[in-house]
Amino acid sequence: MNDILVKIDDLVWGLPTIILILATGILLTIRTRGIQFTKLTIAFKQIFKSTSGAGELSGFSALCTALSATIGTGNIVGVATAIAAGGPGALFWMWFAAIVGTATKYAECMLAIKYREIKPDGSVLGGPFYTIEKGMGAKWKWLAVLFATFGVAGALLGIGTTTQINGITSAVNMAFKTETAFALFGNEYTWATVIGGAIVTICAALVIIGGLKRISKVAEKVVPAMAIIYVFLGLSVIIMNATKVPAAFALIFKSAFGYEAAAGGVAGFVLKQVMDSMQKGIARGIFSNEAGLGSAPIAAAPVQTKEPVEQGLVNMTGTVIDTLIVCTMTGLAIVIAMCNPEFTANGITGVELTSRSLSFDLGGDGVSVQFLLMVCLAFFAFTTILGWDYYSEKCLEYLTNGRMKFVMGYRVLYILMIAVGPYFTVEEVFTIADITNGLMAIPNCLSLIILSGVVAKETRSYFERRDRGELL
Repeated sequence: MNDILVKIDDLVWGLPTIILILATGILLTIRTRGIQFTKLTIAFKQIFKSTSGAGELSGFSALCTALSATIGTGNIVGVATAIAAGGPGALFWMWFAAIVGTATKYAECMLAIKYREIKPDGSVLGGPFYTIEKGMGAKWKWLAVLFATFGVAGALLGIGTTTQINGITSAVNMAFKTETAFALFGNEYTWATVIGGAIVTICAALVIIGGLKRISKVAEKVVPAMAIIYVFLGLSVIIMNATKVPAAFALIFKSAFGYEAAAGGVAGFVLKQVMDSMQKGIARGIFSNEAGLGSAPIAAAPVQTKEPVEQGLVNMTGTVIDTLIVCTMTGLAIVIAMCNPEFTANGITGVELTSRSLSFDLGGDGVSVQFLLMVCLAFFAFTTILGWDYYSEKCLEYLTNGRMKFVMGYRVLYILMIAVGPYFTVEEVFTIADITNGLMAIPNCLSLIILSGVVAKETRSYFERRDRGELL
């Protein structure tokens, strides 16, 4: 099964998809005049600005809901699997994809508000499906349906359920080593995995049944606190190993461009190393920050605002926070450890690689690090489960013309997938997530390229009015 999944993953994440995603970000960076560089300060100030208008959420709540879906296993487990599979250079391609992807995140969230649909009862539905249908015209509805279908599949089979619960139970199992409960398909599962998976499933069910507002309330409280704790842990690693940071950056850049392979004199191997680094770095980077994936616009659409550009600015900060800050903390901790000849990974990956690297970098017996990592990962992944349930429900709502009986049935299926998630392997769940993410990104990026002129026009109009003092 894993061999088949890897072949599909290689096909979906081949050179055309990588070029499409990077080209989208570069094009939008040019057409918005480098908005992620020139307007980043304004964007961070906008996070806490009160807004008014039609909608259901504040801008801060929408950002936290989006971050709840992005800051998860991708930051702790995904970075480790990317480096294990693609080498330290994968971290460079994560950064590169995030820098250009910040403009992508701005554009997709801004367009989601511009083309959203406000129903008579005041509820709001918006996202790439309406951006495609309304922005590009009814003849493109098939592409909107394709995106929504991939969105439901991605949440149900990959990024929303199995990867998150798998990451949580792996961390719990690592922190609480217990006896084997049972064996399945040659794999043994401990009581820690069984009990941890059951607790998370029950908690998720209680929140999911409450809908969007309960999800956003949980996200507002949990996401900022956990992000601060994890960043503090990462900064501790960097400060305590400051002299090793330059060597870590050197290893990242050498690996990203195949310098180490080039020393061996085999051109084909150099190209393979670069492609592996690009594929894993960009794929796992998008898994983490979701720029270009089309998910964050679904959370942005219900914001109470009259200015689409303002929420686009707010949401683009999510990519900076997620990848350029949180993922970097994980990546540097792993690469700093790899620079030390005494560190041995022995083929490990996922949360175990992150935990062993942090423990090695900080010293000590590693028990406290394992526990802290378990707590951070549990809360990160739990909020991601909630966020992706909301995304996929909105995709399903679009597909079924708002028939809520289908949505209620889907919630039960979603909770069941959470329950079985711990019993997949780490490699399987992340490969499935990569495949579904790539399938979502393709129609979304195509629409952003076609509508890049609208993005440029809306952006220029907003800042011209802002400069004239017409906006408060």
